[in-house]
Amino acid sequence: MQFRFSSFYFFLTVLIFVVEVLIALYVHDDFVRPYVGDFLVVVLIYCFVRSFLQAGMVPVATGVLIFSYLVETAQYFNVVKLLGLAHSRAANIIIGNYFTWADIIAYTLGIIATVGVELMFRRKKAPVAAPPPVGN
Repeated sequence: MQFRFSSFYFFLTVLIFVVEVLIALYVHDDFVRPYVGDFLVVVLIYCFVRSFLQAGMVPVATGVLIFSYLVETAQYFNVVKLLGLAHSRAANIIIGNYFTWADIIAYTLGIIATVGVELMFRRKKAPVAAPPPVGN
């Protein structure tokens, strides 16, 4: 594992961040905002980490998922209030206030999708072995 900038992952990070901001500002429904937003946030964090850290897909995906679970656990214990940050809009948005199992599922599905897409692109990049020569 080493630090190395990836413009590809950084571009994806910025793109997903813009989508997340647009969802937060303009989507006020019962599906996209709560579930798609949580699905995308783990993809965002994954891409951000991969922007600056050259590490394996599985360790980064696992770390992001554990981090997401820890944030959700902090919500269960109402950490924002315990830290005296209940009045802080930023803390409420970043850490959140409410634990839900649906968020855990969205995070998990987001990481599964991320790993799936990574594997799909790796297979497309892998060189195809030449067929063996036909003998006479």
